[in-house]
Parts: sequence; structure tokens; C-alpha cells
Amino acid sequence: QVQLVESGGGSVQAGGSLTLSCVASGYIGSRYYMGWFRQAPGKEREGVAVLYAGGDRTYYADSVKGRFTISQDNAANTLYLQMNSLKPEETARYYCAANTWAQMPLNSRNYRYWGQGTQVTVSS
Repeated sequence: QVQLVESGGGSVQAGGSLTLSCVASGYIGSRYYMGWFRQAPGKEREGVAVLYAGGDRTYYADSVKGRFTISQDNAANTLYLQMNSLKPEETARYYCAANTWAQMPLNSRNYRYWGQGTQVTVSS
């Protein structure tokens, strides 16, 4: 059974930075999509950043390009999201997700495995 556990959320002022971590246990596959999604109260879950492990491809939402960086430490089975220049509108619960295939990598419906999420609050 695949388990994903996020950490690293917290409160930060606008313009600040945070790094989220997601530790994966269990076998997902030799090639898989793994990424970060976020959901604010009353809004739909949206894709933030995804990477394809096996092809070294990354996908970012337009709103975070140039500010967020997704990376992976294979030895530690950990996925990271470095977030810089955070904005108040990015306050949300951030989730880690994974699946062996994702036709549309930034679409949350493509993902089978989910963590419980970690809260990020950005104050103005």
C-alpha cells in the first residue's frame, strides 16, 4: 500500500519562502507521476507542480512558474516543493499525490494516491 506523508507547511508573510516535503512508502512503480496540489476553502483542488519520475519531466501551473521548484530525492523517497515569493492567495492545504500514469499531469483526477496534506498560510 502506498502512503504519502507531507510536512513543512506553516505560516509565512507574503514574499516569504517555504519548502514542503512528501515522504513516500510502498511501491508506486518504476515510472510514475508525483506532485503537489493545493486546495483553498471553497475552491477546487488545483495542480501546482508535478514531476515524471523516469523521464525527468516537470510540469508547473502558470501561476507558480519561476517561483516554485519541484524536486525529488530518490534515496530518501522524498518529494520536495520549494516555494518562493509566496502570495496571500496561495494560502491553501497542499497535498502530495502520485500515480503510475497521468494523461493530464496537473489534473487531480489523474491521481490514485494522496497524502493528508499540510497547511500553508501566507499573510499580507
